[in-house]
Amino acid sequence: MIHLKIHNAYRKVVAVCDADLIGKKFLAGDRMLDVKESFYTGETMDKEKAIKIIKCEMADDSTFNFVGEEAVSLGMEAGIISKEGIMKVQKIPFALSLL
Repeated sequence: MIHLKIHNAYRKVVAVCDADLIGKKFLAGDRMLDVKESFYTGETMDKEKAIKIIKCEMADDSTFNFVGEEAVSLGMEAGIISKEGIMKVQKIPFALSLL
């Protein structure tokens, strides 16, 4: 399952994360991926609902944070991120997108 949370700021920030990664930290050299509950815990949903919301938020000029295999896959399927934009920390993929 996926967690999706929309933060309202100057621009909306959409946090999309694999449910099993929330609350964990990953370290690799000088990189750290901190999957904070306060940022990533949102509504739990299936892939279809998440893609629908992501595509709607794309039209609204939002920024996106994707963490985890499922979340990154959704970002690719929605056309927000490409393979070249995916980074990893301890084999955990993540991607950021500013549209």
